[in-house]
Amino acid sequence: MNTPQLVVHRDKELMAQAAAARLITKIVDAQASRGSASVVLTGGRNGNGLLAALAAAPARDAVDWSRLDLWWGDERFLPEGDPERNVTQARAALLDAVPVDPKRVHAMPASDGPHGSDADEAAEAYAAELAEAAGPENHGPVPSFDVLMLGVGPDTHVASLFPELPAVRETQRTVVGVHGAPKPPPTRVTLTLPAIRAAREVWLLAAGEDKAQAVAIALSGAGEVQAPAAGAYGRSRTLWLLDSAAASGLPRSLYPPASP
Repeated sequence: MNTPQLVVHRDKELMAQAAAARLITKIVDAQASRGSASVVLTGGRNGNGLLAALAAAPARDAVDWSRLDLWWGDERFLPEGDPERNVTQARAALLDAVPVDPKRVHAMPASDGPHGSDADEAAEAYAAELAEAAGPENHGPVPSFDVLMLGVGPDTHVASLFPELPAVRETQRTVVGVHGAPKPPPTRVTLTLPAIRAAREVWLLAAGEDKAQAVAIALSGAGEVQAPAAGAYGRSRTLWLLDSAAASGLPRSLYPPASP
């Protein structure tokens, strides 16, 4: 496990813009070195804010969108096109505005898809899709994502890994169904910590005072079962992207002054 790096911005708008610029650079560098890039998206207000900032960034045209694989860290198990689905929100924020290859947009199954209302079967299907995309160089059942983004919830959840629930304890499977989630909808599909940790870089996003306690707990050495965000880290880098409100519960010694 590498030591998390913290970047604190003055407010959530600047955080979203800076994170979008950082992501563009990371994608362009990966495409230059390996020909393609692989990114895991996150939903929620911070994830969607980043996507909207990316859509508005002139530098977005530096990305070769046809050579980008997009995955999701979790999904609300709802019908296709439901406005609460992460993929629906991502399309509205960014994907409908850029020339992505539809075959490289790997949405998690919907509840009215081929697996019907069986979230566990849907999770198995997504795990199989990840395994098929993994090459010999990945040394495991998921691709080595260039960047995997996660929003941090007020209860320290990431993706749909909630404190104390079975999904956060999973050590073998890469994708699982979630039942009885403490926030609606109760049924979801999520990557597990083993899948998250396969990423080259994991970026955790948090903005707002309601995230301050969660950020402080996750960065204080808490256990991952009690604080799932504490167990989310990348193989080469773990980056916490915060605004000043979300960082307000941390000792100032942990991070430099707020940057634009």
